[in-house]
Amino acid sequence: MAANILHFFDKQNKNRKNRHIKLRPPNLFVILRTMNHKIILASNSPRRKELLKGLDIDFEVRVIPGIDESYPEDLPTAEIPRFIAHKKAEAYRESILPGELVITADTVVVLDGRIIEKPAGRDEAIRMIKCLSGRKHQVITAVVLMTAEKWKTFSVTSTVDFSELTAEEIEYYVDKYAPFDKAGAYGIQEWIGYIGVRSIEGSFYNVMGLPVQRLYHELKAF
Repeated sequence: MAANILHFFDKQNKNRKNRHIKLRPPNLFVILRTMNHKIILASNSPRRKELLKGLDIDFEVRVIPGIDESYPEDLPTAEIPRFIAHKKAEAYRESILPGELVITADTVVVLDGRIIEKPAGRDEAIRMIKCLSGRKHQVITAVVLMTAEKWKTFSVTSTVDFSELTAEEIEYYVDKYAPFDKAGAYGIQEWIGYIGVRSIEGSFYNVMGLPVQRLYHELKAF
């Protein structure tokens, strides 16, 4: 009987090995049937490059320096990231080639209806995080997909709830991580996100700067 049991498991193992041999890596160009473009990420953000890479899509980074990111003072807050993402896309309109698809994006942090920009230095970063401490705020990312023939815009909003942070915690984070290139003066994927974020409503990756789940489905439908 023991010999029969061993024979059974040996046969099962062989079948598993055979099944494994037949498996082939999935081809995303089959999944993304409508996407036959060369993807251009129009951003030098390390977070956006990391997130887009996570979709297993080949892409090229192409950055035009000095794009004006100003916006009208009377523009509704929720429209600001769309406005800036459009301005970024317009800068690529003349250079985009047939068969290319450019992705531009802009992320803003909103507290009490006001935009929290990138901090100018240490003191401003500390003040910003103190304002976010113990409160909820919104993070809005707008994305533009553009080819030579058409474009599509969408935006995603996430709500982040910070617990109360001590002055020592805030200063430790700012001094170690120097979040001066980040809207709202923090990166949710860093230490402060580990210890300070109580909850998130919506996409975590949106808070990092690119709502990749929504982006993936928009690319499928483009």
